[in-house]
Amino acid sequence: MITDAELRLARKGDAYWMAALSRDFIEHGLRWRYDREQVLRAIASREINAAVADDGRHRLGFGIMEYRQDTAHLVLLGVRPDHQGRGLGSALVRWLEKPALVAGIQVVRVEVRADNPRGIAFYEKLGYRERARVPGYYDGRVDALRLDRDLRVGVD
Repeated sequence: MITDAELRLARKGDAYWMAALSRDFIEHGLRWRYDREQVLRAIASREINAAVADDGRHRLGFGIMEYRQDTAHLVLLGVRPDHQGRGLGSALVRWLEKPALVAGIQVVRVEVRADNPRGIAFYEKLGYRERARVPGYYDGRVDALRLDRDLRVGVD
């Protein structure tokens, strides 16, 4: 379970750390797309929330969600490997889903690498369901699974 982690909106000073976590653990083996500048654009956007889990000494994880008219898109989610399995990822997703619920958005979408069974299981546990497989989604080399969750349906 989560212990003493605060969830907050990301600040400009978080961008390099978020980008590095993405490069090393989310985008590993792929072209680095979510570099510092891309993360800074997300932090500054009015249509995106970027959240950080912070224990007061260290940043532990982050999530980026874009809100559209009818859907939301979980763009990135990462938790430091030494803090995975403690509920931080789930807490970040739920925190980012709340504005979607308030705005009347019913569906959240996410893509996950098809070669990431742990990530797929994580999203399925949160109530996300596979809708499609997208060949070569990542750099034309790695397939993605496209999942979504109906926010009107509760999860046990």
